Amino acid sequence: MLAHDTAGLGAQATEDRPTLRVPAVEDFAVNGRGDHPNWQPVPWTGLGARGGAADAPLTRMKVAWSARGLYVLMDGADRRLTASFEEDFSDLWKEDVFEAFVWPDERDTLYFEYEISPLGRELPILIPNLDERFLGWRPWHYGGTRRVQHAASVTGGPQQTGATITGWRGEFMIPHALLSPLRNVPPTKGSRWRANFYRVDYDGGTSVSWAWARVGKSFHEFKSFGTLVFE
Repeated sequence: MLAHDTAGLGAQATEDRPTLRVPAVEDFAVNGRGDHPNWQPVPWTGLGARGGAADAPLTRMKVAWSARGLYVLMDGADRRLTASFEEDFSDLWKEDVFEAFVWPDERDTLYFEYEISPLGRELPILIPNLDERFLGWRPWHYGGTRRVQHAASVTGGPQQTGATITGWRGEFMIPHALLSPLRNVPPTKGSRWRANFYRVDYDGGTSVSWAWARVGKSFHEFKSFGTLVFE
């Protein structure tokens, strides 16, 4: 895997366990384009291609937080929109996808996984990871202030299966209310959460993946996650 390209992008710490300082923002509505003014002062942070894919397209993210939730904007260059799932809670990782894993408290081997596709479909699940045995659980009463705000947008082509494109973005806000009763939620200034961010792309019938913090074969190697520090 390539070294993480974090110079000047807001991340600092070791290559294997990066740290990202997360600025506080006022709440806003996400639209999938990431063009709200609240994003402007937030620096981009790069994700590193896994498996030594030196020619893999640029993939990057922004992360911010508010009293209500964690905001994430993910952006990737692309050539083809390889996504066909039309329903939420589908196996989105089998097609083009952005993923965020947040682990608020290291005392508990429970973390939240969120996936979004270029078509705007979502997969929010809680992961109990016990002795490397893990399985996702769907949220209960998933609505209102507990529902993730999310949207996706596409550049260079239509937002449809198989389209030729130049890139896509996923933007979402994970409400703190959804993560209850996990410990260390909601965060306060100075709080630290372990986390990781991924992308999978399926151009040409083969998959290429990216990660913010270096992991091995599995995205679920939570002990290798990086750290978010809330400012």
